[in-house]
Amino acid sequence: MKKTGFVTALGAMSGTSLDGVDAAVVVTDGITIRSFGDTAYRAYSVEEAAILKAALGQWPSDDLADVAELIETVHAQVLSDFGDVDLVGFHGQTLAHDPDNRRTHQCGDGQVLADVLGQTVIWDFRSADVELGGQGAPLAPFYHFALAKYLKADAPVAFLNLGGVGNLTWIDPTHEKPETEGALLAFDTGPANAPINDLMLARRGVPYDADGALAAEGSVDEAIIETFLNHAFFYRMPPKSLDRDDFVDLARSVEKLSDADAAATLTAAAAMSVVKAMEHCPSQPTRLLVTGGGRKNPTLMAMLAAGLDMDVVAVEDVGLDGDMLEAQAFAYLAVRVARGLPTSCRGTTGVRAAVSGGTISRPNL
Repeated sequence: MKKTGFVTALGAMSGTSLDGVDAAVVVTDGITIRSFGDTAYRAYSVEEAAILKAALGQWPSDDLADVAELIETVHAQVLSDFGDVDLVGFHGQTLAHDPDNRRTHQCGDGQVLADVLGQTVIWDFRSADVELGGQGAPLAPFYHFALAKYLKADAPVAFLNLGGVGNLTWIDPTHEKPETEGALLAFDTGPANAPINDLMLARRGVPYDADGALAAEGSVDEAIIETFLNHAFFYRMPPKSLDRDDFVDLARSVEKLSDADAAATLTAAAAMSVVKAMEHCPSQPTRLLVTGGGRKNPTLMAMLAAGLDMDVVAVEDVGLDGDMLEAQAFAYLAVRVARGLPTSCRGTTGVRAAVSGGTISRPNL
């Protein structure tokens, strides 16, 4: 890959919702976004998702060889369909995340992919940040900053990703660089789709609440929400991050509710987490741009709009692809790693100094 100028990067993301692998191309120099390229998606089968879910919470061991092989194989299937690219950003599958003890586990070996694809692969994006005392998450904020510049934003704006866990990026686009003090604040907001998806699978045998239809039929248990919002996590100052299963008590709290009321309550929990998170922002953003699967849930989006005094819109309203934004982020971050540019900073993960995370693997030809 050339050392300067724009390059074509391919990124892949498999999130905590365990629905599948997204892949997307971004043309960038690691600072500016020039254009977006092809995209692809490969859903996990029910059996594959079950294997991944059973592995959640596990740390690296020989017992996970089959899980790693599954992750690598599915990613190779998706990524091999793309044409010429200069490098690949491979996030892997987060199985466990414990930044307080300076450890995180994204399963999948980038060297295996580099050899299969015959292409340079950047991977293990989080470990360096965690080892230096950062939360290791979220990592998309530097890409969100570039998107704010691409959209020519001139006042604070926020991106909200509603995946398995919710995370928020507050951006002041008047700054030149994302690592500049005051340019970014990013942190996980709380549980988002994961508890809803788990409920739907357990009770209805389907992977998610399509169009928020079941939640729309139910009533929110306000007592459960009040208890939920008293969780210590919401009072910690950001940056801060979560593991997918950090709020198991929330899932237990709705066990005796009807399907509809349980779905409504979990959806409200996701929305109120974001409302609570806004209290930590340096200033009120002019607009909340929502990405991730949660933006397709009209009930959740309506709850957000009702609780926030700002425009709440899906990123498609400004011409972006909400299905592929996370994959694009790791394409962009891969270029930054290859060029020694920071991928996180104190305002995004709490790391003491701006750090460029990631391992570079080249194919053994």
